[in-house]
Amino acid sequence: MIALSVHILRTGVTRCAEVRVDVPEIRLALRCLLPHCPEKWPLTLFWDAAAQDNEIGRAQGVTAAFNGIIRQLRRAGCYEEVTPP
Repeated sequence: MIALSVHILRTGVTRCAEVRVDVPEIRLALRCLLPHCPEKWPLTLFWDAAAQDNEIGRAQGVTAAFNGIIRQLRRAGCYEEVTPP
């Protein structure tokens, strides 16, 4: 569930420079990660940034929030990125 949620958020990060990404699948992914992030600010920041109309601000906010989410998940021992060989 965590890996799928991260994948959905990563897709949002990829698309956020072109379009708003405040869509239901992003909201659900953030909701699924809520119990695993001790600090809620990156989740809130991601959602708020995803709804911005300014492309640059949206991209910067979503990227920063995504990095904060990943850092918390790793620190909590909930997520380890696996790269294919």
